[in-house]
Amino acid sequence: MATAFEQVFDSQNNKPAEAEAVVVRFAGDSGDGMQLTGGQFTLSSALSGNDFATFPDFPAEIRAPQGTTFGVSAFQINFGSIDIETAGDEPDVLVAMNPAALKTNIKALKRGGLAIIDSGEFGPRNLAKAGYEVNPLTDDSLAPWQILAFDISAQTLLAVKPFGLGNKEALRCKNMWTLGLALWMFDRDRAPLIDWLKTKFSKNPVLAEANAAALNAGHTYGEVAEIGGPLKQYHIDAAAAEPGFYRTVTGGESLALGLVAGAKLAGLPMFFGSYPITPASPVLHNLARLKEFGVTTFQAEDEIAAICSAIGASYAGHLGVTSSSGPGIALKGEAMGLAIITELPLVIVNSQRGGPSTGLPTKTEQSDLYQAVYGRNGDAPLIVLSTRSPSDCFEVAIEACRLATQFMTPVMLLTDGYIANAAEPWRVPSSDDFEPFPAVFAEGPEADGRVLPFTRDPETLRRQWIKPGTPAMMHRIGGIEKAVDTGHINYEPANHQAMTDIRKAKIDGVARYIPPQEVDLGNETGKLVVVGWGSTYGAIRKAVQRCRARGLDVSHVHIRYIWPLPQNLGELLRGYDKILVPEMNTGQLKTVLRDQFLVDAKPLNKVSGHPFKITEIEAAIEGMLA
Repeated sequence: MATAFEQVFDSQNNKPAEAEAVVVRFAGDSGDGMQLTGGQFTLSSALSGNDFATFPDFPAEIRAPQGTTFGVSAFQINFGSIDIETAGDEPDVLVAMNPAALKTNIKALKRGGLAIIDSGEFGPRNLAKAGYEVNPLTDDSLAPWQILAFDISAQTLLAVKPFGLGNKEALRCKNMWTLGLALWMFDRDRAPLIDWLKTKFSKNPVLAEANAAALNAGHTYGEVAEIGGPLKQYHIDAAAAEPGFYRTVTGGESLALGLVAGAKLAGLPMFFGSYPITPASPVLHNLARLKEFGVTTFQAEDEIAAICSAIGASYAGHLGVTSSSGPGIALKGEAMGLAIITELPLVIVNSQRGGPSTGLPTKTEQSDLYQAVYGRNGDAPLIVLSTRSPSDCFEVAIEACRLATQFMTPVMLLTDGYIANAAEPWRVPSSDDFEPFPAVFAEGPEADGRVLPFTRDPETLRRQWIKPGTPAMMHRIGGIEKAVDTGHINYEPANHQAMTDIRKAKIDGVARYIPPQEVDLGNETGKLVVVGWGSTYGAIRKAVQRCRARGLDVSHVHIRYIWPLPQNLGELLRGYDKILVPEMNTGQLKTVLRDQFLVDAKPLNKVSGHPFKITEIEAAIEGMLA
């Protein structure tokens, strides 16, 4: 837990005070560069050896009206010398670049926390746009917090004046001025950021120098300004970590790398067919940079073309992959049925967002579990996996590739907007850590000369994979029901019953080839188990840790394999008196658990577009055990 801010800054000497962890939120207009500022502060945290987790929170509009509350963009980072699992419940420090940013974020700030405010933006027009009738800097509405308000805009203009920039261009440097002040506050080195600026603006050295000057000016302001009060400097030690090579990774980056690794382990080239949609687009962006690893990326004209191109690639002997978010997954539904009935390997990445329909494009949610498990016409089962964090995306993507190719089936991989955009440190694994699972293709017809594309492995029920062009292996597959062995069109009732049963049995049988469910934290029996999936992992884990530290009998189980569920999960859950299921929907996993295991799982639901706070789950645990 972050150290209370008023306790952090009680040092009166010249040495930085010490803290275990701090939560900082940068907030401003969507044109103020808050995501870039947060990203570069994250880089400085990584270079300092801190553990961290981030939460970028930005509007859906490409450019909302300037100065309005619905145009506010924010970036939160929780960093420290201890194990960090979430982006933090409440900021210790809020940097507000205008009245709208202050209004939308001040209530989230911890009582007694520090708000650094650009008073130069608090003119009558901006106050009116934000809905303030009275300037909050002049009344007592901000009394619960420590306030440091000064004219950052004027300070920035003064810092970049020697470079001859216009007023508008000069003010674009104020995020760097603010970043410089933050680097000073947290005892960070500026050199890596200045090197980054030189690279970013290599074609415009004047802009590079101006931004570097703003960065240095903000840092110097912290060093020399006689402000007093809350603005002090403090230091956070590096977090303990096992030896290895580390890098910062977002969920989108980790997924892309995992998909490439999975294709390599399967011995297949990868084809990625996608249509841009928030928050799934980063997977396409990152894979487009990895062509040297045998990756073909195709930006299709629509969602249906994207998935159908990936299915075609799988038919041709590639690993077909597609991605989208909830609305796009709905459009892909019929084609998913095509992949299921043709029994071709396909990885479908669903980066969930708030719904239904267009819903909340840039806000996170976990409301597509029903869609993933049940959401197709006919009896159309497929494998469903979920990721719990940005770094976990790598391993889950590899597992999705393994299951898709080894069982000749589509696999849906559920992530969400929080995971896709968030960042954390990742220990890059060795290739020796993963066992290859080479794809196997049919090489010729049966002994009697017949081609039977739906001949199956007796253990896994996997059908054989035939590459087009294989000599003497011409065959037919398609969306109409086919005969059990030959794949020829067949409308017979008994045949359809048999094929439906086989497709179901194949997916149900996957449970024998996945790990048994483990308890992430706590005991295998007890009074209460908190069961989660996806991005609720960090908040649940921290809440359970805190409750166990106070002597409460509570454990944590987190599910990666959503469908089929692990074979031992029902028995494990029945070992607890009570079951609590926190999820960012109206109770979808809870319903699946009740249906499959007849257990009395209780929901804890949140659909605000924001992740769970640790305290919300902690309170629910205490209520269940009261």
